[in-house]
Amino acid sequence: MKKLLLVLLFIGPTVFSQQNLQDRTFFSQVLFEHLSDYNKKADLAYRMNDYKKAKMLFEDFTNNQLEGSYMDNFKFSNLKKKQVELYDYEKPVFLITYSSWCIPSKGEIPALNDLAAQYKDQIDFVVLFWDTRDKAKEMARQFSSNISVVYVDERENNGAYVVKQLKHSLGLPTCFLLSDDKKIMEIRRSVFPALQTEPEKAYRENFIALETSISKNLINEYEEVYAENISLE
Repeated sequence: MKKLLLVLLFIGPTVFSQQNLQDRTFFSQVLFEHLSDYNKKADLAYRMNDYKKAKMLFEDFTNNQLEGSYMDNFKFSNLKKKQVELYDYEKPVFLITYSSWCIPSKGEIPALNDLAAQYKDQIDFVVLFWDTRDKAKEMARQFSSNISVVYVDERENNGAYVVKQLKHSLGLPTCFLLSDDKKIMEIRRSVFPALQTEPEKAYRENFIALETSISKNLINEYEEVYAENISLE
């Protein structure tokens, strides 16, 4: 009897963990089922220069289909060439995807650096570049040490469906707010202030938008932060 209990204690967490994974709906699965229909509608809206409709379609697709699913555990590399998995991050994750040819909006990086300093004990901030290591390393100089800068070189990861679709399905840059068990709480596009916007105003627009999303989805301070941000607008 004691031996049986020991066996159950040993295999129990593994079995339950596998069962939990089986019960989840994953990001890649939802994309496979719904991405084609979304792309047809979004492509038509862009061809008609109906950017308001395209924005509405993106929000409808992310809010009603993708959010609530679980992000797949995919692999990427840090700047030391060490392979890392998304599930290695145990805290909630703020993940934003970039590429060297995709310029961050004005004020976005300073806002991210300040938010990472503010919430580093509660959230893992990850900037993912779809690029070579050399280009990611060059861009990483703009980010603080509180942010993990990683990269995916598609030439080395061309077999993973989720890796392909993370880049090609939703565009760049895109933010993914993930709970500690990697449930997708929110997907959002970056804030793009007008080119003539003063740097400080652009920073505030980015900071307020991002902090509101973080406080609403990843920590339990939404009401307090929202009230403070409204007073600053």
